[in-house]
Amino acid sequence: MAAVLWQATEAGAPIRSSGQMAVVNAQAQSVDIILSSSMRKDNFSGLCQSPQNPFSSIFLSPSSIRFSRSITLLVRVPFISPSAYPLSISLPPSPPLYQPQLSPSSSFAWQWSGSTLADSARAICRSGRQKDAPAPWRHSTGLLEVRCDEMDFLSAWIVSPSALPFLCLIWGTQAQQAFRSEPRNLTVRMGATAVLRCEVLRASGTVQWVKDGLLLGPQRSLPGFPRYSMIGNPKRGQHHLQIENAQLEDDTFYECQVGRSESSRAIISSPAWVNVQIPPSKPYFEVDMAVPWVAGKKYTVTCIAPDAKTEAEVTLYKDGVELTGSESFTMSGSKDKLLNTHAEVTVTALNSDNGKQLTCHAKNPALFRPVESTMTMSVYYPPQPPVIVGLEREEVKAERMLTLECVSYGGNPLATLHWTKNGDVLSTTWEEDIVVQKSSSILNLKITPADNQAVLCCESVNLVSLLPLSVTRKITVLFEPAEVILSGSTEVIEGQELSLSCYATSSNPPVQIRWWLGYKELNTTDVIVEEGDNGGMTTMSNMTHQVSREEDGLKLTCEAFNQGTHFSKTQITKLSVYHPPQKVWLKAPPQDVPLRSGTKVRLICFSTGGNPTATVTWFKNGKKVASALKQTSFDMGVARELVLVLIPSDNMATYRCDATNEAMKTISAHTKLMVQFTAVSMKITADQEVLRQGQTLTLECVSGSSNPKADISWSLGPLRFQGVESQPKKTQFGGVSVSSSLSLNLSSQHHNQRAICQAYSHVLAEGANTFFKLNVLFPPEFSPDQPTQVQVVEDDMATIPLLFSANPEEVSCVWLHRREKLVIERDLHYDSSDAFSLEIKNVTRRDAGVYTVKCTNDEGVNQISIMLDVQYAPGVKAEKDPVFVNLGETADLICVADANPIIPDMFSWKWLGEEEVEMGEETQEEESGLMTIHNVTRADAGLYQCIVNNGIAPPASADVQLVVQFKPELQKGPQWRKVASRGDGTATAEVVCQAEGIPRVDFTWEKKGVLMDFANPRYEQRTVREGSFHTSKVQVVNVSSVLDYAVFSCTARNSLGEDRLDIQLVSTSHPDPPTLFRQVSFSHDSVTLEWIPGFNGGLRQRFRIRYLWERSASFLYVDVFPPSATVFTVTDLQPLTTYNFSVNALNAMGESGYADNNAVLTITTKDMNELEGVPTDDDSVGGAGLPAYLTVVFTMVFGVLLVLNSLGCFFGLRWKKRQGQTGGRQGSGLDKKKNGEEGSSQSTVSNSNKYESREKINKAAQSTLLIDSESETDSNVYESYAAESSHYYPTGDYMPPLSPLPEEKYVTPLPHNHLYDDVRDEGLYQDVLPSFRPSHLTMFDHRLPHQRNDWRSPSYPQGPERVREFMDVRQPQRDSDLPFELQGELV
Repeated sequence: MAAVLWQATEAGAPIRSSGQMAVVNAQAQSVDIILSSSMRKDNFSGLCQSPQNPFSSIFLSPSSIRFSRSITLLVRVPFISPSAYPLSISLPPSPPLYQPQLSPSSSFAWQWSGSTLADSARAICRSGRQKDAPAPWRHSTGLLEVRCDEMDFLSAWIVSPSALPFLCLIWGTQAQQAFRSEPRNLTVRMGATAVLRCEVLRASGTVQWVKDGLLLGPQRSLPGFPRYSMIGNPKRGQHHLQIENAQLEDDTFYECQVGRSESSRAIISSPAWVNVQIPPSKPYFEVDMAVPWVAGKKYTVTCIAPDAKTEAEVTLYKDGVELTGSESFTMSGSKDKLLNTHAEVTVTALNSDNGKQLTCHAKNPALFRPVESTMTMSVYYPPQPPVIVGLEREEVKAERMLTLECVSYGGNPLATLHWTKNGDVLSTTWEEDIVVQKSSSILNLKITPADNQAVLCCESVNLVSLLPLSVTRKITVLFEPAEVILSGSTEVIEGQELSLSCYATSSNPPVQIRWWLGYKELNTTDVIVEEGDNGGMTTMSNMTHQVSREEDGLKLTCEAFNQGTHFSKTQITKLSVYHPPQKVWLKAPPQDVPLRSGTKVRLICFSTGGNPTATVTWFKNGKKVASALKQTSFDMGVARELVLVLIPSDNMATYRCDATNEAMKTISAHTKLMVQFTAVSMKITADQEVLRQGQTLTLECVSGSSNPKADISWSLGPLRFQGVESQPKKTQFGGVSVSSSLSLNLSSQHHNQRAICQAYSHVLAEGANTFFKLNVLFPPEFSPDQPTQVQVVEDDMATIPLLFSANPEEVSCVWLHRREKLVIERDLHYDSSDAFSLEIKNVTRRDAGVYTVKCTNDEGVNQISIMLDVQYAPGVKAEKDPVFVNLGETADLICVADANPIIPDMFSWKWLGEEEVEMGEETQEEESGLMTIHNVTRADAGLYQCIVNNGIAPPASADVQLVVQFKPELQKGPQWRKVASRGDGTATAEVVCQAEGIPRVDFTWEKKGVLMDFANPRYEQRTVREGSFHTSKVQVVNVSSVLDYAVFSCTARNSLGEDRLDIQLVSTSHPDPPTLFRQVSFSHDSVTLEWIPGFNGGLRQRFRIRYLWERSASFLYVDVFPPSATVFTVTDLQPLTTYNFSVNALNAMGESGYADNNAVLTITTKDMNELEGVPTDDDSVGGAGLPAYLTVVFTMVFGVLLVLNSLGCFFGLRWKKRQGQTGGRQGSGLDKKKNGEEGSSQSTVSNSNKYESREKINKAAQSTLLIDSESETDSNVYESYAAESSHYYPTGDYMPPLSPLPEEKYVTPLPHNHLYDDVRDEGLYQDVLPSFRPSHLTMFDHRLPHQRNDWRSPSYPQGPERVREFMDVRQPQRDSDLPFELQGELV
């Protein structure tokens, strides 16, 4: 037995590898065909036929198939003689549980054909669902091998061979079947409907169509081929194949097959070919038109008609005219059987082809009319030669604006134009007119003489021009001379000959020159014509003429006329004829009147006549005077003034005035002046050149010329001398000279002084003077202003000035300090800014002392000593630190300063603690500062600072610790006297004793008066010390009510004394009532209350506030939150309403009585509109101190209080009963009152006698509040620090006050208050405790400023271990968790 295996990948991926082999041999009786599908197919149809096969068909039932992830079918076919053995398998729809997701319209068919086993066989697997399924794989050998590729949804493999029963239906025997009409070859256009006829006579087998060897199936709808169907009447044997919307894939051969039946053999028709005609797609050109064609060149144009069947016929047209000589050929199209037709033709580009169209027509039998494509031709060709428009004549006048147009017609693209002049480009802009097909360029040219004989050229060119085309024109410019120049002098003396020249620059044509004098033409001329610029000619005319006085002022004209431009240019000048002046005279002082030197004198010279006007010049003793004023004119002539400030040289000097002009003739006038003056010069001479201290010097003074004679005198500083005068002598300027001599004994004081000589004229009441500067040589002398002491601040720069004088000034000085020479040049510590003064950088104390300086010059040596005082900032240290002193004694705090200067009151003391203390007596003894504190208290202990300030920054300071030694003082409030614990032997109690004292405090413990033995494992002691605080803790393990409920005595002692405290270990119980219940503040709708907790009974306690007002039916209650808070605000109150408040404590054992022996706190709220009042300090529990108007209110509510009297009696009896039960443990009422006054606050939840202290403590002194403890528990006196400090030191977790003050900055959100009637609940409440970090109290102090000294807040002690430790107490969950007393056992 052989098998055929079909296998595909999972989930519909197409098969990419070959299938399995199926081998059939001659001995086989049957063949197994195994098919597996992964739920992708729900319908397989099949047919099995064979002459020896007893079954004509086989049907498969899904009931015989086991559904799994893959559907597997096994068909066993008897194999006898497979001459024609087609097979198909049909699978009906699967059950709903395995409903496939694919369409049931697809089918698969397998076919084997062959005459014998030895013959070749063919296997075909084809998906009828895929339009483009690949051709089947075929193989012909002696064996049968089957393979199927590209199946997109099959997966096959071998399974059980007995999974399927066969059911065969047998039809009866009929006559031999035959074709009545067979299909014939058919040609059809694409998209049309083709019908292949097949009509069978006596059809008894199954009729199927075969397409290119592929069976299309027996069903007439041909599933899998939507465009295929069998039409006709099957009863009449009509099985025509209809193909709708014929496509290229339908172009193949078809056969009509009738299967074998019992009575007839199978028949197959002759193949019939369906020829589908496909019209060509739109033709397109293959020609490069990105670059336009050039006229005259040949181009090959190809038109392609793509994808046609049959071959398309292509025709090319140019501008509607068919192009001949085209060649056509075909090539394969984009698909099999399609052809592309190529038509090529050669076209010669012409000028006229530009813008015309090439058209390509394509047609074949599939088209009713041809399809076409067009292409517009772009052909480049050169333009026509350009022409110039606007230049009619070649002669053009200069300065004319010439407008020329260059035009070039035709060309593609249109021509580009540019203008040149003599080869230089003038313009490269042009305009194009597409309609007229021309290019034009306008040239606006202003003609200048330089354009004479210029050549203008216009060139045109485009992309295909072989050479530029051009047109040229030469122009002649007519222009006048640029200027006419008249040269030669027009000023001449009468009777002389005038010679002038007139020159005309280059012009075209040359000019003619004429001369005019006034209205008279002058003909005595000589003309010269020469070549000029720009191709023109220059002309020069020379003229001569003899002048007379009458021609003065006439116009002389030179005229140049150009005949070409008809324009003349003239040059006009004025003729001047000169003649001399006629008269000159002076206006001056009389010559015999004396004038004082320095007097201002005016001399005026007048002149008349002459042409031009005369020029007047002043001379002194024959020399020209340059300082004369400017010449002025008047009607008859000119005048010039000379202003003189008389000097000695003017005495008897001759002043002359000359008048002259261009006529070269001078006339003059003159005068003399008499001047009086002082000495014109002074000169002093000495009889020796070198002057030294102690010598005698003789000076001689000679005065210069003076008029009249002068008298000589001497002065030296403030002193005046009379010298020895000689006889006068005559000298210059008509004056006389006098001399005088003076003798001096020289000293250093004369150095640099001036010896002044004065020559004084009594007539003029003034004189002249000169001086002689004395240069006296002497050794160095120090100035009286030389300082002998210099002060400087340490680290500054010290400058020791050196003030001296010496001559010569070349002085060398040497500085000595402590007899050692200072080498300033080598030591960077010293410097000398002015070569003599000494500068000391970064002065230190070692630089202080006497400095000696020796100065020397060529005349001798001198020295002086200077004291340097170095002042520095203070340094200070404590003489003793720390300072120990016993309480009540005198403490001396001493600090010693190192400073310069030491000044009075430079010591000051400062307390470094946070609280203010009274400072001691401060004194100063030179460099020591002393503060004495008499009768030292513990508040004085702490850190003091000694500050020294001598006026030099920075001040210095030193800290001194004052330690006050005192005997131990134990904490003895009620919170320290009790500790509660269960006595069932399972609990642990901690008895705490805390003392403050200096020096070290040691503890001893007694139980019932007997010293405790801590070797007993049930007792353990440990001591914690921090500063002056000492805490001893005794831990009692497995507390027994019989053995441990007793009095424990703690004794604290040091070298100064001892203190004792009895602590009672008791059983857990209900709490004690709070004390000191008082109001803190109130508003219109709230009241803030405060109290001090009592003993908590050994369990965690909470508080409840009870209040009542006149309209309430019963008491209302509010649970305090947080539970351990001791300050609480009751809100939601009514304004102007009187309330009665009480507070009590509760724990797991029960509740206490109300605070202060059931006292009631009566408070009336404020008006709604009234501002927040100042909280009262009245802590009384009655109504005393209330405003008068409240008396009326109380009278009204008095009746209500009587009604409630019976209820009060009930609670009173109940309270007395409870007091009687707990009196033995709590002590007397007096004890409780004193305990309340001590201000202690309970916050503990552990079995310890440590409670939160509300006492104010001096942080720096670390002092306790106990002043006198002795050994009695009820005689303690507490010291109040309310007036000294607002700082607190909590001993437990801090709970911030809840007062709703406006300035409150730290707010703790609170839950809603619970208001309820007078219903007692003995159950436990779960406490929710917020966690706060200890911080400075002022952050949490919510009191008003005046309240902070009247009530107390929780505080923390100063110690390495917190004295107060909170422990959370959870609700008892088991009976063993309850207190011993509540477990039902006797103690």
